[in-house]
Amino acid sequence: MFGLSSSSSSASNMRVTNTPASDLALTNLAFCSPSDLRNFAVPGHNNLYLAAVADSFVLSLSAHDNIGSGQIALNVVQRRCVKVSSGDSVQVSRFVPPEDFNLALLTLDLEFVKKGSKSEQIDAVLLAKQLRKRFMNQVMTVGQKVLFEYHGNNYSFTVSNAAVEGQEKSNSLERGMISDDTYIVFETSRDSGIKIVNQREGATSNIFKQKEFNLQSLGIGGLSAEFADIFRRAFASRVFPPHVTSKLGIKHVKGMLLYGPPGTGKTLMARQIGKILNGKEPKIVNGPEVLSKFVGETEKNVRDLFADAEQDQRTRGDESDLHVIIFDEIDAICKSRGSTRDGTGVHDSIVNQLLTKIDGVESLNNVLLIGMTNRKDMLDEALLRPGRLEVQVEISLPDENGRLQILQIHTNKMKENSFLAADVNLQELAARTKNYSGAELEGVVKSAVSYALNRQLSLEDLTKPVEEENIKVTMDDFLNALHEVTSAFGASTDDLERCRLHGIVECGDRHKHIYQRTMLLVEQVKVSKGSPLVTCLLEGSRGSGKTALSATVGVDSDFPYVKIVSAESMIGLHESTKCAQIIKVFEDAYKSPLSVIILDDIERLLEYVPIGSRFSNFISQTLLVLLKRLPPKGKKLMVIGTTSELDFLESIGFCDTFSVTYHIPTLNTKDAKKVLEQLNVFSDEDIDSAAEALNDMPIRKLYMLIEMAAQGEQGGSAEAIFSGKEKINIAHFYDCLQDVVR
Repeated sequence: MFGLSSSSSSASNMRVTNTPASDLALTNLAFCSPSDLRNFAVPGHNNLYLAAVADSFVLSLSAHDNIGSGQIALNVVQRRCVKVSSGDSVQVSRFVPPEDFNLALLTLDLEFVKKGSKSEQIDAVLLAKQLRKRFMNQVMTVGQKVLFEYHGNNYSFTVSNAAVEGQEKSNSLERGMISDDTYIVFETSRDSGIKIVNQREGATSNIFKQKEFNLQSLGIGGLSAEFADIFRRAFASRVFPPHVTSKLGIKHVKGMLLYGPPGTGKTLMARQIGKILNGKEPKIVNGPEVLSKFVGETEKNVRDLFADAEQDQRTRGDESDLHVIIFDEIDAICKSRGSTRDGTGVHDSIVNQLLTKIDGVESLNNVLLIGMTNRKDMLDEALLRPGRLEVQVEISLPDENGRLQILQIHTNKMKENSFLAADVNLQELAARTKNYSGAELEGVVKSAVSYALNRQLSLEDLTKPVEEENIKVTMDDFLNALHEVTSAFGASTDDLERCRLHGIVECGDRHKHIYQRTMLLVEQVKVSKGSPLVTCLLEGSRGSGKTALSATVGVDSDFPYVKIVSAESMIGLHESTKCAQIIKVFEDAYKSPLSVIILDDIERLLEYVPIGSRFSNFISQTLLVLLKRLPPKGKKLMVIGTTSELDFLESIGFCDTFSVTYHIPTLNTKDAKKVLEQLNVFSDEDIDSAAEALNDMPIRKLYMLIEMAAQGEQGGSAEAIFSGKEKINIAHFYDCLQDVVR
């Protein structure tokens, strides 16, 4: 909203006089002499003259020959509002309206000028049309009283609410200009004698505070498609007048569920939906807050949430405002009935109470329930059927364009205040932050700012004044922040790098061929429409490089989600807990458009013991199901398994679940020589002998043997050997070879 000080010209004093004719008193215009009128012309507008009177109200001016120079004519109601009398001097200045000053919503308290036993029925549609025409381009301020004539009766209205398109409420005066699109709501007291009919038909979009939405101005980025879906399913029917939906024979949507990974914007979207609706202030409830230790109190808390809506429905019927109830973490209180064994049945009672209130015998039509959860699978099925939380929208991880919008939202103020360095490339950051949620992107921005602020501080003297103009958030700050704030649904880079500590060396044509074939499978997953799931098994003797190869494929795939599942992260866990962890990795992968899952050492995951061939059938069956289950529509997954016990997996039918199986060979003499040449630790005359000795050696043992031999007979030679200053003694190498069991 807008106050006067920012939009008025210099003030002058004028003497108040009466309106020159009684019929002019019903126009809400102020009058002055033709010579004075030009002082109040609004630049860029023809025939628009606005005056701010006594820093209280803005009136439209018109010239009248009977008004002398330096005089302003006000009717009795205007004089009462400004608190002046005829003959008084009043301060008047030209008012220049700011941009975006049109009123979206105007609420008027209507009454007769002369109160008595008279009663009238007024059609809200016709009256609103008449008032828009009569008071077009006039400025209305909250608290202002206006006289007008309608169908032979004199009425007055008082402005109780004035909402400008796209403007939040502020402490300054609420005012705006009437336009063709202004929606007018009429209110009357019970004893006024005025009955308003057809009120709901008076507007086609009164459910919203503004005509159009800029989601980024609401702080929502990357969710345009989801918001369009919500609007179509939940609000389209409410935009039309009740008689339209009545003729269509439909009921309004009463509930929606927003679900998806943590930090994707579910709570933000629900709060902003509540803000942009023209209804009662949304009630925001965290699920656990409803619970009480007293018997029956929890159910009463649920009933209390709907009490205001019920009262409004009883007293106002179809004219009732929309009541929005937002349930955050709804899975905490609406679990599937019978799933909790607390002995009290409280959770079951809550579900029953909610079902009754939303869609019971006396169901309400003026309520919109918005639930949010990360665990849709835990909710009671009856709550999700049509008529209840029927609009179910997945708020998933943002794509690159969505991430760019989110980064723009969080850096907008920095850019406006020149704190963002010129080298910051948000497009590049959006490309780098694959599978980051909205909350994680906000964390990246905050981390980057912390680097910039820290540069301006001195730990030796924290009281030293900070030079504000030197604060610059640079691209390096953002790149450092990316290492600090990682995505929960991103690639496990650290785990993958641990799987290939020695890096990747060229091991010959056989290994190169397997790598290339595996990368072709990655490409197949990426581009194929008929292969959303591709599985590949790498088998070979222990230490042959299966895990390192699979980790390299995962890194080189450049997929946003790459996770490795290994037995080492599940030491001491019960098999049911292991299954839950494995399932979670797959469920997380289904939230990403492209994913790679590495099942390392499958026999270890299955708890295989060769004595008696014991293994966990529970984990085995879980993996068999997951390896055959297709990911959701639009998601693609590649699973790479590694094993050193191919015969065991074949015996339990496990190998058949993989699309392709590749054998990772041990190194032959030629391969070993190629590796040794890259390591450069042997002299030219010794390298052939060493390679011959390493024939049929797994690459991991080769590295172990080289590390041992590089220490030298007395120790301390490793640094000189790996830096190229010295070479491994071939005799000592043979001694070490005897110690390594093949």
